[in-house]
Amino acid sequence: MARRRGLRSISVPITMGAIAVPLSAALLVGWTVLFGQKIAEQQEIFVEVWLLVLGAISFTVIIGVLVLLSYFLAREILEVRRQNSFIDSVTHELKSPLASIRLCLDTLARPDLPEPQVERLHDMMRSDVDRLNDFIDDVLQSSRLAYDGDTFLNLGEFLLADLLNEVADAARKRHGLPAEAIVVDVPESLRLTTDRPALLLVARNLVDNAIKYSNEPVRVVITAAADPTQARPLSLSVRDEGIGIPKAELKRVFHRFYRVEHEKVRTRKGTGLGLFVVSQLVRNLGGSIRAESEGVGRGSCFVVRLPMAPPRTR
Repeated sequence: MARRRGLRSISVPITMGAIAVPLSAALLVGWTVLFGQKIAEQQEIFVEVWLLVLGAISFTVIIGVLVLLSYFLAREILEVRRQNSFIDSVTHELKSPLASIRLCLDTLARPDLPEPQVERLHDMMRSDVDRLNDFIDDVLQSSRLAYDGDTFLNLGEFLLADLLNEVADAARKRHGLPAEAIVVDVPESLRLTTDRPALLLVARNLVDNAIKYSNEPVRVVITAAADPTQARPLSLSVRDEGIGIPKAELKRVFHRFYRVEHEKVRTRKGTGLGLFVVSQLVRNLGGSIRAESEGVGRGSCFVVRLPMAPPRTR
């Protein structure tokens, strides 16, 4: 229902623009023909010519304004739709773990619960709290990146394999996955100098995104390599065998609040913030990111390219 209302809202300014433009063009043609006849009949045509020129300019301006108005209005309506979708997603992302925590607390209130069950309920609540914390961090990070732009980099040298194995271990635990679900194929000796917390968040969001949009059984492969011949020597990729991305959407997935309009995407929880945060952090690190996919149902791959040592400030 909300989707149909949104489409109707967008169609109104587009329809108005589509009607106004040919109508104005028809008036312009009619005016030109009318003054052409007057010019053919009269000797003193100076005033009529200037009226014709001014009229043509006026109508051209009107047409331009109508086109721009329709474009900007449609763009704003689309942004409002994305924000409304984001609010719906936020509500779900907040209520779901809170409801789980409430259920665990109610269960813990029962007398004579076996100790293993008590510990399992505690683990579930910790997991839900971590999920809430990660979600809030994403929202805050998105807001800072959207309005503050570049941020100061806290640079340090570290082994990339250690960071990616840390991300993979946390993701397996968070999503209850076996060891073989996430494969890390990175040279053990590969070092780089960059903002470790920022790159950790980039990798975490990319891995979580790959898991979210994967089919069963989940398989995510993380690879990295260094090519000194490139301007950004480090290449980091996260590949999944999930639902894929339509080729027309490969650049849009990095827009704030944007989610692909596909049934398989709508059935997955999400806010449209994760990849936006990733793209902005990668930019702050002096890198670039692109999405690759052969289409729906054929998996996807996100490739990050980074300098081995970005500037200290941006």
